[in-house]
Amino acid sequence: MTRSLRILEAVAQHQPVTVGELTKIFGLPKSTVQRTLVTLHEAGWLRANRKDTTRWEIGARVLAVRPAALRGSSLFAAAREPMIRLRDKVNETIHLSVPDALDRMVVVDRVDSSHAVRTFHEIGDISPLHATATGRAILANTDRSDVDEVLARPLDSYSDATVTDPRQLKAELAQVRENGYALNRNQFRPDVCAIASAILDEDGTPLAAVAISMPDTRFDPDRLPELGRLVAETAQEISARRLGS
Repeated sequence: MTRSLRILEAVAQHQPVTVGELTKIFGLPKSTVQRTLVTLHEAGWLRANRKDTTRWEIGARVLAVRPAALRGSSLFAAAREPMIRLRDKVNETIHLSVPDALDRMVVVDRVDSSHAVRTFHEIGDISPLHATATGRAILANTDRSDVDEVLARPLDSYSDATVTDPRQLKAELAQVRENGYALNRNQFRPDVCAIASAILDEDGTPLAAVAISMPDTRFDPDRLPELGRLVAETAQEISARRLGS
């Protein structure tokens, strides 16, 4: 356990770092370091660098055990008050999620609904890009070449509602761009509905997504335009607050 934590800390300090570089740092056999990296990767704490898969770096799931670092970030500071106001307007759970490269989404903050029956995601929960509202909000604002890369991979099905056909997903992403928000009804978790919008950097890069999440039994399709507008306005406010405008 101590060795794993030391290697995790070393990756954080030297990332992106190779197995060979870590072997020199610790004086351990290469096979031992490799096994530890794979274990940390499977647990969600590390990921391979997208441009050079022989190098390792910290994954976004580390935010789950570093709340103080998150709370000091400009994203968290900008998002907290708008998320609370959105919760107060709709009385449903509000999530803030960030992409872990283009592999998955990670929940980094949550404001709870007062309903006795409500959706719940632990901070640090991970979810797929293609089967969630937050993930599709990110993909809709991502460079087309990166989207093609994601959709070229095998896409897992989590329910009868999960869309795994790349052509259908591309059509949905075009609709998300037009609407300004993404809808997920039961595609990842049964009986869970979410409406999400991307939080963009000044150059249009998607940094995160904010979502309204609720049991599907409380979702009213007639309210979708209203909920979509509210979550899109919240995402835009977070973007503006983060950029100081």
